[in-house]
Amino acid sequence: MPAAVDAATLLARYPLLDRDASILDFNHRVLHWSERADVPLLERLRYLCIVSSNLDEFFEVRAESHLAAWRAGTDASGMRRLMAAAHALVERQYGIYNDVLLPALAAERMRIVSHVDRTEAQRRWVREHFQREVKPLLVPVALDPAHPFPQVANKSLNFIVQLKGKDAFGRSNEIAIVKVPRVLPRVLRLPERVSGHETLFVMLSSVIRAHLADLFPGREVGDFSHFRVTRDSDLSVDEEEVKNLRTALRQELHQRNYGDAMRLEVSSACSDELADFLLRQFRLPAEALFKVQGPVNLVRLQQLISLVDRPALLFAPYRASYPVQLSRGESVMERMRQGDVLIHQPFESFDGVIDFLREAVYDPHVLAIKQTIYRTGNDSRMMDLLIEAQRRGKEVTAVVELKARFDEEANINWAERLEKAGAQVVYGVVGLKTHAKMLLVTRREGRQLRRYGHLSTGNYNPRTAALYTDLSMLTADARLTSDMDQLFVHLASHSRLPRMQRMLLAPFTLHKQMLAKIDAVAQAARKGRGGRIVAKMNALTDEALIVALLRAGDAGVKIDLIVRGACMLPAPLTKNIRVRSIIGRFLEHSRVFYFRAGGDEQLWLSSADWMNRNMLRRVETAWQVTDQALRQRIVDECLLAYLHDERDAWRMGEGGRYDSVVRPGAQAGPGAQQALMNRYRAI
Repeated sequence: MPAAVDAATLLARYPLLDRDASILDFNHRVLHWSERADVPLLERLRYLCIVSSNLDEFFEVRAESHLAAWRAGTDASGMRRLMAAAHALVERQYGIYNDVLLPALAAERMRIVSHVDRTEAQRRWVREHFQREVKPLLVPVALDPAHPFPQVANKSLNFIVQLKGKDAFGRSNEIAIVKVPRVLPRVLRLPERVSGHETLFVMLSSVIRAHLADLFPGREVGDFSHFRVTRDSDLSVDEEEVKNLRTALRQELHQRNYGDAMRLEVSSACSDELADFLLRQFRLPAEALFKVQGPVNLVRLQQLISLVDRPALLFAPYRASYPVQLSRGESVMERMRQGDVLIHQPFESFDGVIDFLREAVYDPHVLAIKQTIYRTGNDSRMMDLLIEAQRRGKEVTAVVELKARFDEEANINWAERLEKAGAQVVYGVVGLKTHAKMLLVTRREGRQLRRYGHLSTGNYNPRTAALYTDLSMLTADARLTSDMDQLFVHLASHSRLPRMQRMLLAPFTLHKQMLAKIDAVAQAARKGRGGRIVAKMNALTDEALIVALLRAGDAGVKIDLIVRGACMLPAPLTKNIRVRSIIGRFLEHSRVFYFRAGGDEQLWLSSADWMNRNMLRRVETAWQVTDQALRQRIVDECLLAYLHDERDAWRMGEGGRYDSVVRPGAQAGPGAQQALMNRYRAI
């Protein structure tokens, strides 16, 4: 039996792929949906907007280290590679916007009309709207020693204007900045009386651009451009130093909009002089300048979709079935006593989870409810139910993760509301994000207390539960619910955890056990007993897990990885490892890990991706599915269906780039997501 190759040798043979390049390549795959002729037109526009939103977050989160190196005068090669890849993505994005989507919208008699293309009646309407709704909210700032360059918020719309002539005091201050309030809608639909038989829109930036002279009476407007800066948005709070994390985070949130600049977007017509001036103000290299042929914020085009009533240009509505293992109006906990219940979202609705919590809230025999809160959104039925449970005298414990990126404010607000209602609110463990998804109910049944639990790969957010694919499990298994209870106690008291019976937990056992399971499969393969690994996740970037997979592949294990986004494992260099990515109508979010070592089969669900942060810097859970029928259902729906997808799948190719599995001229069946929609719609 050959010995396992050491990590250094493996990584020399299989150099890891660049994580940032992999993230940007994922967005190329998303962008492909805006080109697909089989996708309804307004949905294609939505995918274009999604890529813009993803790219914003990429610069807010991933660019800081690269720009910091440039600003420090050290190696800037990483910054240049990142910017070059981002420029390629943006160039393709605006090419699709201008050359594909705008003509397609025009063919449906929908147009975004610029000032030069407006009729006289349309110009009058725009001017009246500007004078009435826009101008009163604009305060142009001419730059001089008393008026330095103003604070420009992250991702806000602004104008830079070059002025000629002298101001009211005889000075020749040449540059002015106009900040556009966020409250103003970025897309306006022209009324029928001036649009004729078409559906016409104007962009707010075009409205302001056409009337810039009105903001500077007595001055001549020269060159100008709208612009937008993206800033680093990671919050820097030292949990070891602050006395009140919630208060410190709320204070820090006010500064998020004014972090270091990471990217500058201007119109394609922006002069070099103005662009260079802005680059100096924001301390950015030339590579961070993006001149775009269109709106600087394509995300806001989502507003256009909401202004159109054309159902034929949208996906056909999908109404999720009620979970097949549950019956409306009947006790969820009674069903859980008969065995575990699996819910495959969004094909089955999140209502089953809501009904479980609602039943617990109104059941007089339920004594306590405990729940983790990571991303719930601003309007959450679950949080309202927890408050009602506290009002009804139940013991409510909420483990709120205050540092869930971009959800900090919503979580702080819910924490304060829950505390005000009398619930016990705790914030997990210092230095670790609580990313586990758990809901635990304790009920008195005769002389005994019985626990009922819910575990999930996704968040307790009813809105995203209709948009993300996730797996929920409702269980009354005494060993698993005991593990959950011990974890809640640990998060509240920081007491030492006892040995878990049915659950793996990061940062303690999850990483080690995933490595051990991969190694067990490799050992079985080396002994000729056969082995198989199929793992579905959102990202694969943890070096130790990648090395373990490479070793297993070298040992002869056939490995299929279904990785939605970033993947640093260079599968094309290996013999036995394949990587594919599924991009569909819904965001792939479930984490499923299948291991077969000889005759031993295991299937695990988890809240964690295979990333170093998930394994070592977060509180995460994984649990084994032991019910044979449920295990087979997960294999069929989450693994096999995705491995056989010939419509929405992409296969990793040379250099980490992905190629669509769709063969030209071939008649592909429905994608995995569509097949699941068809299956559950028929139930």
